[in-house]
Amino acid sequence: MTDSEITVDGGPPGPAVDLDRAVGCVVGSAVGDALGAPFEFGPEGAFSARFPAPGHGGEMCGGGGWDPGEATDDTQMAVLVGESLLECGGLDPADVFARFRRWAAADPKDIGLQTEAVLTGGDPWDTAAALHFQTSQRAAGNGALMRAATSAVRFAPHGRAATLDAGRRLAALTHGDRAAWEGTAVFHELVRTALTGGDPLAAVPDTLAEVDPAHRARYATVLAPDWHPDLATEFNGAVWPCLGSAVWALRTTSSYEDAVRAAIDLGGDTDTVAAVTGGLAGAVYGAGAVPPRWTAVLHVPLPGFGDRVLRTTDLTELAVRLTTA
Repeated sequence: MTDSEITVDGGPPGPAVDLDRAVGCVVGSAVGDALGAPFEFGPEGAFSARFPAPGHGGEMCGGGGWDPGEATDDTQMAVLVGESLLECGGLDPADVFARFRRWAAADPKDIGLQTEAVLTGGDPWDTAAALHFQTSQRAAGNGALMRAATSAVRFAPHGRAATLDAGRRLAALTHGDRAAWEGTAVFHELVRTALTGGDPLAAVPDTLAEVDPAHRARYATVLAPDWHPDLATEFNGAVWPCLGSAVWALRTTSSYEDAVRAAIDLGGDTDTVAAVTGGLAGAVYGAGAVPPRWTAVLHVPLPGFGDRVLRTTDLTELAVRLTTA
């Protein structure tokens, strides 16, 4: 993808963005990530088996190498994207990639295999993902989708075209398969719809019309109202079943908490499915819908960037700044 193919800040601005929903998207994604992390690659229903009654507390339990409330690489990379967008005054892909590379070199607790290969291979930012894909032919994981909450918030005020294009361009930094670009773009647009007062589920057909034709059918399948994650033909570590599972969780529940619980109960790549679900549900229901018992212990270490650990107040400030930049 070349710079000439994309204009990230071009076009007329869209409708005003709801600030509470923007905060809900960023914080909600981080909370889903931290909640889901201890259950990663576990069986279906493990979360509800351990916490059968919603609202009783203790769900930020930690485990699997994660402290209670600790967010994973999903949120760490989302923060790096958001801070780059602010400090550079817009999308500077070389700067985002440099931050990713610095983070990857600091030995984070978790990093996707695809992302790690691209960031540590030594190739320039504008060719690294493409070169890796030429060799591996495997780059349709959810590692770009998982970090998209902050960028979705940043570009929502700029309208549909800028929102879609930014999603693709950011995904292309680490994922050479266009399937990953399209999934990230769709997430961006569904979040934009929610932040501007629309119904993201009702926006699915129009959003699918913007998907690259070569990938439209697979996204149409997983975003259909009658699709269930049990129908997935790939593991939810792939980008399209991950996004489909998040939309399914939003569609079949009526609160932020229930949507995230449903996402984690699917098993598999629970931190990322819950992070994507949490971003969507937070954008729909707002920051006030994210339970304080979860946000109170949420924290986001940033390997490679000193001893920084972001808390919910820091993520809230980041979301506000991204919305008003």
